[in-house]
Amino acid sequence: MSNVLEQKKQIVQEIADKFTESQTSVVVDYRGLDVSQVTELRKQLREEGIEFHVYKNTMTRRATESVELGELNEVLVGPTAIAFSKDDVVAPARILNNFAKENEELEIKGGVIEGKVASLEQIKELADLPNHEGMVSMLLSVLQAPIRNFAYAVKSVADQKEEQGA
Repeated sequence: MSNVLEQKKQIVQEIADKFTESQTSVVVDYRGLDVSQVTELRKQLREEGIEFHVYKNTMTRRATESVELGELNEVLVGPTAIAFSKDDVVAPARILNNFAKENEELEIKGGVIEGKVASLEQIKELADLPNHEGMVSMLLSVLQAPIRNFAYAVKSVADQKEEQGA
């Protein structure tokens, strides 16, 4: 009997560790998805380095209490799966939101963003942000704009002088 209790304690600790180590955790209701849909979802998440697990809600509640994320307990009802991402803050929200658009059975319930409990609306806002590469690209574009505009101005002045001289 104590062996079972010990296993449950290990699972609760594992869940708690995943919540603390992850930058983003997204809680979803997967009720109604068939095996092929869940397999496709897991494949998409795995490609981005995201762990996707189904845990018993009672164990997840104990884990959230131990890491002071008790506010998350109100969404831990019914069939629940959690996507954990250690590296990319945006990826789990983006992938799950896009998958939910294609498969109405998947429902995002809420999650945790950088240690703070997030609502469904916050998760959806996060999903609309570009990924890391997209943000870097936008930043570089903004940084290059003044130099590019200066180059156009110099070229324009040079062209004017050339026309006046000709």
